[in-house]
Amino acid sequence: MPWEDEAGSAADADVDSREEEELKEPDMYRVVLHNDDYTTMEFVVDVLRSIFHKPLLEATKIMLDVHRKGRGLVGLYTFDIAATKVEQVRRKARESEYPLKCTMEKA
Repeated sequence: MPWEDEAGSAADADVDSREEEELKEPDMYRVVLHNDDYTTMEFVVDVLRSIFHKPLLEATKIMLDVHRKGRGLVGLYTFDIAATKVEQVRRKARESEYPLKCTMEKA
């Protein structure tokens, strides 16, 4: 365009390349449920359905992983969402007097 000079165009290109370099995908975190000897299978399925919005079949599969393998992967989330989900599980377990353990780990 007639009002742009070469210096203005070069500056715009530098801004564009810096923006592309600074943008990156957020770190993801695994949310994991851990087995214990007291929490019922029904409660674990209820947690998976109410907090994580898993369908019954998927919730049952994850619950069986927790029961058989000692832990079950619930999902991958950004840090804030994972931390919120972990806290919701802990609060619900505490209110229901179950020792259900839920953790998050960097993927």
